[in-house]
Amino acid sequence: MKVLNKKTLVIFSLLLVFTVGIVGCSSNQSSEGDKTTYLSIATGGTSGTYYPIGGAMAKIISEEVANTSASAQSTGASVTNTRLVSKKEVELAILQNDIASYAFNGANKFEDKPVKNMRGIATLYPEIIQIVVREGTGIEDIKDLKGKQVAVGAPGSGVEANAKQILANFNLTYEDLEEDYLSFSEAASRLKDKQIDAAFLTAGVPTAAVMDIAATQDIKLLNFSQEQIDKLHSEYPFLTGVEVPAGTYSGQDEKVKTVALKATLVALESLDEELVYNITKSIFENREQLIERHSRAQDIKVETAQDGMTIPLHPGAKKYFDEVK
Repeated sequence: MKVLNKKTLVIFSLLLVFTVGIVGCSSNQSSEGDKTTYLSIATGGTSGTYYPIGGAMAKIISEEVANTSASAQSTGASVTNTRLVSKKEVELAILQNDIASYAFNGANKFEDKPVKNMRGIATLYPEIIQIVVREGTGIEDIKDLKGKQVAVGAPGSGVEANAKQILANFNLTYEDLEEDYLSFSEAASRLKDKQIDAAFLTAGVPTAAVMDIAATQDIKLLNFSQEQIDKLHSEYPFLTGVEVPAGTYSGQDEKVKTVALKATLVALESLDEELVYNITKSIFENREQLIERHSRAQDIKVETAQDGMTIPLHPGAKKYFDEVK
């Protein structure tokens, strides 16, 4: 009996050691798993350009940056994204370079509330201000928007900021027209149903919302004169003249002159330098995947990644750009 008890004790002890070993291994594995860094990328509406570009970036980061999982969030775009960064509710965001400048310097909508905790990673592509007009409305110029039903963007969005900039530069205010605060998809729907006459949209071209409208309606983009472009650029240096090539949208047979900003990828200032370096590297070394998702990504290049940057560069991004000079 005593021998049996000793054997039982030995077996029990061995089992206990084995069990503790398994638990220890599981704990270590769990600890390793907890080292995954989760990143949220604030983008824009699903009908715009930010969302597909941001989604492609999230996929690249998740696949190429070790122990990192990124996901894209559909949001109200630039102004909303800036506030999400300010509150540290997202780690990365895409926004217009004018909004980035306003926020960092405490100007315009961010007066007395500067957003100092964000840093630039790269400027991405031109964001073209498109004033989409239904045929038959008699709108041929900015001044013709007076008295018309016009979508000016979602409330507080970068699009709305652009609408105000352009209207003010030509001595118009919301009191001169019937403004509607609509997202890209809402504006597209209202134009198709002939419930509004025109819409301001700021995005990379081709823009899905505009393609959607052009598929069912005869539309045109307002063409800016060089004088108008020069006047806008003088007042807002971040607005530069661009051309929308003929054939970009159905029924658009001629090129259109307008103005554009730069879409900018920003990060929380507190993000680890090495992490931001790896994020920057993964994006630019896998840009073909971005292009597969949206043709506008053809403009995302190392050579122009700092053009139009209106806020300080994150040290991690600077490290990468210095390395590839």
